[in-house]
Amino acid sequence: MELRDVELGDVDAYVRMRCDPEMMADLGGPLPREGIAAKLATDVRKTAADEYWVSMIVPDETEPESVAGTVSLWSHEDGDEAGLSETGWMVLPEHQGQGLAKLAVRALLERARDDGRWGIVHAFPGVGNAASNALCGSVGFTLVGERTSLSRVGCSARTTGASTPAATSIE
Repeated sequence: MELRDVELGDVDAYVRMRCDPEMMADLGGPLPREGIAAKLATDVRKTAADEYWVSMIVPDETEPESVAGTVSLWSHEDGDEAGLSETGWMVLPEHQGQGLAKLAVRALLERARDDGRWGIVHAFPGVGNAASNALCGSVGFTLVGERTSLSRVGCSARTTGASTPAATSIE
């Protein structure tokens, strides 16, 4: 497994992940197809500018165009959570259960630790997302509680808050 920066050519994977009702169930529901190209372009631009990180999970480094999902790290810019660093991940159904998300999150957290600017990194998987909650525990996140968050205008989700200090070693 390797991580590579998101590219404009990743639009099909973005559509599969972000427009799918099941994959987006804990994230406020599927996004409309019409906005995906713009979302991807923003992610490519901001990743290239090192404002935040969106990495594609590549299961086989000999096939970098074949992706299993994404892992991301960003800092909140507004409101009560300004400055809070958050990570999130999505793995396409045919790649789930293979340990790719765990490897990807661990690699991203190690990169964040080495980079030094992200501080404590948080994850907010849906309360009912057993796989993501288990992943959080397996890579060193500490449960800090549950919350209801507005993931998009008019949508709320009950999430599990977890954090890990990116400045410490990840086991």
